[in-house]
Amino acid sequence: MGIVSWYNEKIKKMDIWDIGCVKLAVAAIVLLIAKYWAPLLSLEWYWYVLVFVLASLRPLKKVFGK
Repeated sequence: MGIVSWYNEKIKKMDIWDIGCVKLAVAAIVLLIAKYWAPLLSLEWYWYVLVFVLASLRPLKKVFGK
């Protein structure tokens, strides 16, 4: 069993509340990193939009693709 199949088995046991907690934890760690690494917050707004678009392309393609 590879790491990906192990991970997929564990994710299937999660409900909506667990996924929400994971999202909140990721947001908190990103804010912590931004707090201690100030240059991250000094970027122009369009860099954040670019990262958002690039990060959302694959999930959106899976959801709305054939």
